[in-house]
Amino acid sequence: MSSTTTRREFLKTGITLAAVPYFVPAHVLGAGGATVPSEKIVLGCIGVGSMGGGHVRGWLGQEDVQLTAVCDLRQSFRQKAKLAVDRKYGSQDCATYHDFRELLTRPDIDAVCVATPDHWHALIGIEAAKNGKDMYLEKPVDVHVAAAKALRAAVNRYGVVFQFGTQQRSSQAFRLACELARNSQLGKLHTIVVGSLPGLTFPNQPIQPEPDPKVFDYDTWLGPAPWAPYTFQRSASRAEGTPGYWMHIHDYGLGCLSGAWGIHHIDIAQWANGTDDTGPLEIEGTGVLPEDGLCDTALTWRVEHMYANGVKMLHIDAKHTIREFPQFENRTLVHRGCGVLLLGTDGWVLVSRGGIDASPKSLLQETFSLDDIRLPVSNHHKRNFLECVKNRLQTVSPIEAAVRSDTICHLDDIAIRTGRKLHWDPAKEQFLNDEAANRLLSRPMRSPWIL
Repeated sequence: MSSTTTRREFLKTGITLAAVPYFVPAHVLGAGGATVPSEKIVLGCIGVGSMGGGHVRGWLGQEDVQLTAVCDLRQSFRQKAKLAVDRKYGSQDCATYHDFRELLTRPDIDAVCVATPDHWHALIGIEAAKNGKDMYLEKPVDVHVAAAKALRAAVNRYGVVFQFGTQQRSSQAFRLACELARNSQLGKLHTIVVGSLPGLTFPNQPIQPEPDPKVFDYDTWLGPAPWAPYTFQRSASRAEGTPGYWMHIHDYGLGCLSGAWGIHHIDIAQWANGTDDTGPLEIEGTGVLPEDGLCDTALTWRVEHMYANGVKMLHIDAKHTIREFPQFENRTLVHRGCGVLLLGTDGWVLVSRGGIDASPKSLLQETFSLDDIRLPVSNHHKRNFLECVKNRLQTVSPIEAAVRSDTICHLDDIAIRTGRKLHWDPAKEQFLNDEAANRLLSRPMRSPWIL
């Protein structure tokens, strides 16, 4: 191996030449000695709070992962994650970082898991790609379309493996529902109903002095978002609390319309519709925004989308799905009206995290032929990512599908806020004859952060 050959080039060449792909950790290649094939993937975690802390525990359960570094703006989260890692490995070797850029420049780290607040996702992902790190990125991609597109460009340019945190693609029930639709087992698919949990409100809070940056770096937490005073009340703030109130503040998220729930089921709707590389042509809908309080994302909504193939997709908050579609009344299957309903001329299938139902019931015993469309099989989202890190193949939730599904959430938000029918060009990824709406596809970023 030439001293000028990059790790990424070596891996790609090795896969081309070898009958069985193998993985060589970055720390071995960076040491200047002999390359010894190994199954250990060296991993770093960025964002190790509630969701990120769960990911830390999940990665520690994978035998072919060596979790070596954690990063968070909260000292307590860093220390808790380090304690869990060191306890697992019986050492004190887990490094802690305040600045994600320091973690990403480490040559021994092969991949990262990013589970920060939504408005940071693309910036961290782009930096990860530039440093040659494969990434598991929590949903959504970001809080505006321009950031999502910038991340897609970086992932494609640097050739890193990308897995989006839409783990329902690694569920047999969701895959079956999509395969039934894709193979016309429902007849002609004409309507997809996406039910998502409604949004949240939270009272305004008194302004408080910013915490000690060593304990919680609030200014960096704001990052590219507009400056806002630190507020705190009853063990929660705009940046803290369970559930995360921040995701229901438009500067940091789209609420349940996207990151909290909507992106999960819209992603499945895209999969079922065979539109992972495109999107709807028309978007029109209404929603209710909070009149007061800390949160300002949609509380309830009903948005209709029309695709070039004639399929209509309805994205409705779960308070209203049961009223309009009796299939959602199956309370043992559907949690609070949250799921995906696929309606065809000859039958329907309803799928949620509680399971799957169909009419006629025989659809659930459907077998497929060799000529049928079969979707990628993944029964464990993290395992799928790790295997793709090794074999350099595409994950079950790749970057293009992630950006396209994420974009629809933003289109819904823009439709609600503009209050008019929007015409979308999926090839150019912009609105037709509507410059005001196009301006909402990007957001200004606070210095010094730029895409």
